Amino acid sequence: MSDFILSKAQLAQLIPGNANIDKWYEAMAKVLPQYDINSKQRVAAFVAQCGHESGGFKFLKENLNYRAESLMRVWPKHFPDLVTANKYAHKPEMIANRAYANRMGNGDEASGDGAKFCGRGLIQLTGRANQQAFAASIKRDINLMPEFLATFEGAVQSACWFWKENKLNQYADTGDILTMTKRINGGTLGLEERKTNYARALKILGA
Repeated sequence: MSDFILSKAQLAQLIPGNANIDKWYEAMAKVLPQYDINSKQRVAAFVAQCGHESGGFKFLKENLNYRAESLMRVWPKHFPDLVTANKYAHKPEMIANRAYANRMGNGDEASGDGAKFCGRGLIQLTGRANQQAFAASIKRDINLMPEFLATFEGAVQSACWFWKENKLNQYADTGDILTMTKRINGGTLGLEERKTNYARALKILGA
């Protein structure tokens, strides 16, 4: 059986209203087959999940513009009180450097790793360790990752790498959106929307 090839017209239906269909299609047509995302079920799941994670293929960088109250709720360990939180509120780079310090392969707060290696790409790849592993897989310098992940090809390829590393094709083959979502999100945030996106994608692709 021949591999499924996504058409540009189908992609335009999958992510309606996106101003960069041509560029997304060029990147996906090139990269998806390299990671065996090559059936209607796999492509439908990939686009549905990436679409949710990126707000319809529009946001390729983590939004860290938090209010003080939100910082205390999301990262109580790092922003334990209002005095601390107010120093960082609405300062995304400072927030990233503190919240992501000394974990995921990052250095301390002063290193700047938190901001440099914050979540980027369609499925936000976060932390020096993750971006280093991805860089190694495509034989690129880790220091080029923040810029590369902001490109159409880099955003797609990093998502495909994450997909492969987490063995998501097997869950796409069985339509297991729940397990797939847990592996991507760490929980079930947006599960119903992801399921709706997936069902719609299957219909558009004729699966």
